Amino acid sequence: MRIMMLSWEYPPRIVGGIARVVHDLSHSFAKQGHEVHVITYQEGETKEFERDGDVYVHRVTNYPINANNLIDWVMQLNFCMIEKAADVIKEFGKFDVLHAHDWLVAYAARALKRTYKLPLVATIHATESGRNKGIHDKSQGYVNDVEWLLTYEAGNVICNSNFMKNEISNLFGKPIENIHVVSNGININKFDNQERDMEFRRNYAADHEKIVFFAGRIVNEKGIQILFQAAPKILANYPNVKFVIAGRGPFMDELKGLAEHLGISQKVYFTGYLNDVQITKMYKAIDVATFPSLYEPFGIVALEGMLAGAATVVSDAGGLNEIVSHGIDGMKSYAGNPNSLADSILEVLFNEQLCTQIAKNAREKVVKEFNWETISKNTMKVYKDTIKQAKASAEKVKFAKLAESESLGTATMVDGKDTTITTYTTDTEINVLQNPMKRKIKGTI
Repeated sequence: MRIMMLSWEYPPRIVGGIARVVHDLSHSFAKQGHEVHVITYQEGETKEFERDGDVYVHRVTNYPINANNLIDWVMQLNFCMIEKAADVIKEFGKFDVLHAHDWLVAYAARALKRTYKLPLVATIHATESGRNKGIHDKSQGYVNDVEWLLTYEAGNVICNSNFMKNEISNLFGKPIENIHVVSNGININKFDNQERDMEFRRNYAADHEKIVFFAGRIVNEKGIQILFQAAPKILANYPNVKFVIAGRGPFMDELKGLAEHLGISQKVYFTGYLNDVQITKMYKAIDVATFPSLYEPFGIVALEGMLAGAATVVSDAGGLNEIVSHGIDGMKSYAGNPNSLADSILEVLFNEQLCTQIAKNAREKVVKEFNWETISKNTMKVYKDTIKQAKASAEKVKFAKLAESESLGTATMVDGKDTTITTYTTDTEINVLQNPMKRKIKGTI
């Protein structure tokens, strides 16, 4: 199968979780013998075109026009993606399926679907309404509408949790049978042959300190402020803890101010952005991984903590609630509740036997359920279903047009007089039109 993917991020450009999903899914398909082309944004020193393993990566740059805001910038990106996709189709031939990732590529997806008659699958990784606890201004309303447009245009929608399936259905009215849950995954070999690097660890904490680690975008919905609010209780009961926060984002200044206000600044380390090598070393250096999100469609970072062998503590928000079984392969807390989060973290800090057991169970779970071979096979089922639907829809339109052309102005003789017969054809009657003999007797005066 020839697959085209549209994504505004692809490694080394990593804004959120989409980049990893598109990268790993594309490479999994390529290993299975499919031809995969990714159209994405060019950033830094990346090449306009390259073969990333067996995946074709085509990058675009926006027009040399200063965009007024993100929405204008995204619109320019979509125009550029359409132009690039047209060139790719001209060079490589028609594609079997188009896979669009999130609202940022919705316009390009719609144009390419309609122009080249491509079956369209869309993955909704998160929603604007979910991120902001509702729609509160015009910009959010615009993004919400574009998300609706993408789900409307797509034959089938993929999301990564049952939580997201219900959200998409309720927000956009997409029929539930056209929304498919396919979980995100992780490279299960990511931490093979990786051991704890004590020299690296000492950059962030003393040997006697336990590292409680967060990784992700520094934004309100990730709930880092809940972790900070839980910190005084944790430190009062277990003083030898260092809170290490990896990532970047617009909420950084507020968090630093909160740490100062709570008197925990000396116990918090902001690492900034960590590359793949650094983040891999960090996961092997930590003791507890925590992701106290207020809104989380899935939570790939939780899989990383579980696979690395760290005791993983999450909130019960969204997809995180579906990944972790409390007390078995991780610990859960009530979303937005610092006291609950502190209790779960303290439980694994004090209970070494529990910590070891849940870490073992977590790794086994990730390897079994969240590997890319399984995920790509489930995604391929959605592709094939969408292609089948698109073909059926095209045939329906074809026969409907045939029916219309044969229903207007048909002259015949009734009681010796010329009479025009108008035929009204319904969807259930299209099969009659396929039979020439039946077609002659079809009609209503």
